[in-house]
Amino acid sequence: MSMRPWRWLLFIGMWWGLVGCGVSLPSAPERCDDNGYLLIDDFSGERDCGWAEYNRGGAVVAIGSGGLHITSSQPGQIWWTNPGRNFEDVVIQVTTRQTDGPDDNAYGLICRYQSPENFYLFLISSDGYYAIGKYQSGNNQITYLSGEGEYQPSDVINQGEATNDIEARCEGDTLSLAVNGIELETVRDGTFVTGDVGMAVSTFEAGVVDIQFDDFMVFDAAGPMPEPTVVVTAEAGSQ
Repeated sequence: MSMRPWRWLLFIGMWWGLVGCGVSLPSAPERCDDNGYLLIDDFSGERDCGWAEYNRGGAVVAIGSGGLHITSSQPGQIWWTNPGRNFEDVVIQVTTRQTDGPDDNAYGLICRYQSPENFYLFLISSDGYYAIGKYQSGNNQITYLSGEGEYQPSDVINQGEATNDIEARCEGDTLSLAVNGIELETVRDGTFVTGDVGMAVSTFEAGVVDIQFDDFMVFDAAGPMPEPTVVVTAEAGSQ
């Protein structure tokens, strides 16, 4: 990700990209709160956890091909999806992989989403940068809470078409971002205290970026981490 100042201006007005899309959530999504998780989804298509899927404005959100995919061909616009829930203090985890497109991008997690104008973002890029930010009513650009207002580089982030595990912790006024099991930064901001969770993608260059999200999990920040879900598969030929 280029550190030139004009890159940051591309964030101005990005939230307008989703306003008016007419995306409707399923009327009765399943609970999807198995095994001690507040929300857990492997995007296998076996159940409906309420994620908004759409195709418009150069962006596509769709479940299939091994996960939930968000693609975008519009530099400077951010696109996201939410399951239509409400949480307070949570830890959010997801496994991500860039499958196509330019490395000069941004993708990650959302917490305390209240409206298209009000939410927190936890982002990384495929060229090795990260940021914690927020959108807030009255300001049509993202406010970066980390790194003195700029994206910061990190060797922890796997670059290119690679897999990264992202974790966002929203607990009280504490917001933390960890990647691949290593905490990158913690900031404090008490603007939002409750809201939905989600996933987001943006690109800064021409081309179609495609980010795959898998194994999305939300659990109570005040409680112990639930035991991982284990899938037992019988060996071939066994009875």
